[in-house]
Amino acid sequence: MAWNEPGGNSNNQDPWGGRKGGDRKGPPDLDEAFRKLQESLNGLFGGGKKRGSGDGAGKAGGFGLLFIGLAVLAAVWLYSAIYVVDEQEQAVVLRFGKYYETVGPGLNIYFPPIDRKFQANVTRERAYSKQGQMLTEDENIIEVPLTVQYKISNLQDFVLNVDQPEISLQHATDSAVRHVVGSTEMDQVLTEGRELMASEVRDRLQRFLDTYRTGINVTQVNLQSAAAPREVQEAFDDVIRAREDEQREKNQAETYANGVVPEARGQAQRLIEDASGYRDEVVSRATGEADRFTALVAEYRKAPEVTRERLYLDTMQELMSNTSKVLVTGDKGQNNLLYLPLDKMIDGRSSAGASAVSGAGAADLGARTSSNPRQVELRTRESR
Repeated sequence: MAWNEPGGNSNNQDPWGGRKGGDRKGPPDLDEAFRKLQESLNGLFGGGKKRGSGDGAGKAGGFGLLFIGLAVLAAVWLYSAIYVVDEQEQAVVLRFGKYYETVGPGLNIYFPPIDRKFQANVTRERAYSKQGQMLTEDENIIEVPLTVQYKISNLQDFVLNVDQPEISLQHATDSAVRHVVGSTEMDQVLTEGRELMASEVRDRLQRFLDTYRTGINVTQVNLQSAAAPREVQEAFDDVIRAREDEQREKNQAETYANGVVPEARGQAQRLIEDASGYRDEVVSRATGEADRFTALVAEYRKAPEVTRERLYLDTMQELMSNTSKVLVTGDKGQNNLLYLPLDKMIDGRSSAGASAVSGAGAADLGARTSSNPRQVELRTRESR
């Protein structure tokens, strides 16, 4: 028999094992719990205290629930309206869709839904990478990978002027890179021209972004190693090797030229110096002879006879000292003239007789010349 059927023991126990009027150990009644909560709220907000006044109690309970709901909404709104801006961040506040202010670091509050807030880090370096095939000035297709590093310089322009500023950055990067690569030859892109190209791309890209007023500042553009497409990579490698060989041959030619040209220039300079020395020598000798002749004229005017005699003696001494023929005269009163061909005698030294005659003649010549040099001079004059 069920506990709540007629005739059952419903007054003494319930299905939870508890008894009415005694200590109930089962779960509480939900209706009774809600009723107690409503009574406590009515008493808290000034509702009717008597249970008999049902209309007054219902109205008071409705106002109490409304107040609680408003309080909860106010707490949620206040929680969402108060925000903190970090040291590296900025926030832009729009009121009724129009720019109102830019907020710096600290604790701030705005008023949604009439206000809208855009908060972002303005000091963090951002990076954007891309890679694509581009056409060079000499009509070659190459793949150029690059990385663009940037940060937000003006949060107001970043939020308001462009709908998607980072997409605009990507499009501007494509335009700048294609312009720079299209005006550069392939070997410059593949070898030593990358740094200069990166600088040109950065300057052109920054001009584009400033024109659009995106509020983005490009800090650096890195052009990585460009390469040819895979389909023609082997042909490009052959071209690069040929250019390297050409450069090596040029370096060897320049090395040879650097060794030969200075030597030739040194020889030419030496010839010039020798010619200059010879010229100075001839000019100096001519100048000296002219001065000597001038001085000799002055002395000749003072003593003509003595000067003529001295000139004659000097001339004969110079001539006799350079000739290979010797004239030997006899004693005083003899007119015989002995001619000794000393040059022939020197050539025939192998002959003993000729050597003896040469020795005797030379001894006699030395004796006669040393004993009477004036006689030799007079005989010489007579022979002339």
